[in-house]
Amino acid sequence: MEAFSTRFAHRVACLLLAMLASVMLAGAASAAEPAVEPDPASADPVARGAYILRAAGCATCHTDVAKGGAFLAGGRMLSSPWGAIAAPNITPDPQTGIGGWSDEDFVRALRDGKSPEGRIYYPAFPYTAYSGMKREDMLDLKAYLDTVEPVIAPNKPHELRFPFSVRLFLHPWRWLFFAREPEAVAPAEDKRLARGRYLVEALGHCAECHTPRNMLGSLKRGPHLAGSRYGPGGISVPNITPDVETGIGSWSEIDLAFFLRTGFTPYGDDVQGEMREAIDDGLRHLTQADLEAMAAYLKALPAIRNPVSPTPSPRPAFSSGGDW
Repeated sequence: MEAFSTRFAHRVACLLLAMLASVMLAGAASAAEPAVEPDPASADPVARGAYILRAAGCATCHTDVAKGGAFLAGGRMLSSPWGAIAAPNITPDPQTGIGGWSDEDFVRALRDGKSPEGRIYYPAFPYTAYSGMKREDMLDLKAYLDTVEPVIAPNKPHELRFPFSVRLFLHPWRWLFFAREPEAVAPAEDKRLARGRYLVEALGHCAECHTPRNMLGSLKRGPHLAGSRYGPGGISVPNITPDVETGIGSWSEIDLAFFLRTGFTPYGDDVQGEMREAIDDGLRHLTQADLEAMAAYLKALPAIRNPVSPTPSPRPAFSSGGDW
């Protein structure tokens, strides 16, 4: 009973802090973003697209907040054990952004990882997960992006070590590791779990951070979502399977949904780093039903025991060039 009271008190305190943070963040965000309320049930494709942008975490990577970059104008350097990738401009500027892209160009980028000219993107752009997006969600997302303020911001070069700096090597990598994710969900699957699967695996691309990779940068299929020692920025990422000892097995679905909304754990701790950005820029904008669906799906996964050890300092990156 005492443990329950302590946990309840933690949750109340966290909720008050989260409400205060939400007010502050909403005021800061409104100055940079179009006045469109994200709404997955709207008849307006722009409002639906705004919701998809939040669920897919686009703003986190494509806005260089630390250097005062414009909304979705790219420029952020995304660190990895293989070097750094420069996130591109996805505003509708026709010269330096995606303003000249057709709907099919956009769908091809998300589904096949290729530019309008047929150039293969590095999988730091998680098209490997986005390939499972519904086509209508892709088109809604583009409808929203077309309303964003165009920004002239040429894409920066990547900073990758050899041989990862040689884009030609992406062809055998794709042959070995890339296959489109199926768009449709099996009709026999529970609708709530199916929605959670879609948000976690396709839109949220959670495995891109929470699953360890092999030496060639491909996700390991066995320890799916079981944490990684080398996540974004070279920082370890926790196990989010329902293993009691090393994962989230002791969390309830309510705990998980609350965390995804606020960034606060059931024990009163608050998350920092890139997960904090993922929540502030994306997950906190989702409906309660969607957050609960994500929580239900994560709790239904097979439990995998995988203690994630701390990560040493990341290696320095060396220059190369290109877009995604």
